[in-house]
Amino acid sequence: MWIDILKSFLFIALELTALFFTVTFVVHLIQGLIPYEKLEEHLVHANTSVGSLIAVLLAFITPFCSCSTIPIVATMLQNRMRFGFVMIFLFASPILDPTILTLMGVLLGWKVTIIYTLVSTILSIVIGLSLEKLGFENAVEPFVVKSTTEPPNKFNVKNAWNETKTLMKTVYPYLILGAFIGSLIHGVVPTEWMTNAFGGNEWWLIPIAALIGIPLYIRLSTMIPIANIMIMKGMALGPVMAIMISSTGASLPEVTLLHSIFERKLVLAFIISVLFMATMSGTLFYLI
Repeated sequence: MWIDILKSFLFIALELTALFFTVTFVVHLIQGLIPYEKLEEHLVHANTSVGSLIAVLLAFITPFCSCSTIPIVATMLQNRMRFGFVMIFLFASPILDPTILTLMGVLLGWKVTIIYTLVSTILSIVIGLSLEKLGFENAVEPFVVKSTTEPPNKFNVKNAWNETKTLMKTVYPYLILGAFIGSLIHGVVPTEWMTNAFGGNEWWLIPIAALIGIPLYIRLSTMIPIANIMIMKGMALGPVMAIMISSTGASLPEVTLLHSIFERKLVLAFIISVLFMATMSGTLFYLI
């Protein structure tokens, strides 16, 4: 078992390192080609409804796992984009992806997929704007919201490399810690146990399933086939949806990474929000 855990840790750590480094570098590299004035118009000063939909659309077209969204979030905050819209992107990006939703439609049915998409979109918007309204913007670490110079109008490899190194120095210890914890739990908690424990259809299984999903590091692309197997083995759809959203929306590696750019109270608010989203979605499927 320990050999498997070590292999899982090395795989997750290398995967997260490569993803995080690549995404961070590419984002900073192409900043000069990003129309920040237009983005700021929509994501800073735009109508709340329009800006929220744009944030969801941006999340929809960025096929990142929960961890690889963090450098995007950091860059958006550095460029003074509206906090509520950034949080909408943070919640929606790991759980909405056209390719994965297509796979979900094939395996779980299109009715389930459409409901899942609508509920995830609505809850991401509501929670993101609620955190802004409650003043959590002040809980972002100062180094993230530092003043930035005007983005260059061309590729700048040197600046992108320096920005990437700066962020990696701050975040990397949390990334390794999260990878270790995630691989440890992934190796200890078998899928068969979850299926047996949540085979019933009682409503109270849904929040428990959401809570159990938080420590697991499972991509949505990985979780959908697992969810299909769980349903085939008799696990109710409500707990399946709850554990799918919580495990992909707030994995431990992501939480540890968020701790490097958010203050503790905002990290806690994020975890509670994902639990709420997972529980509400699972409950809706339970009622349907």
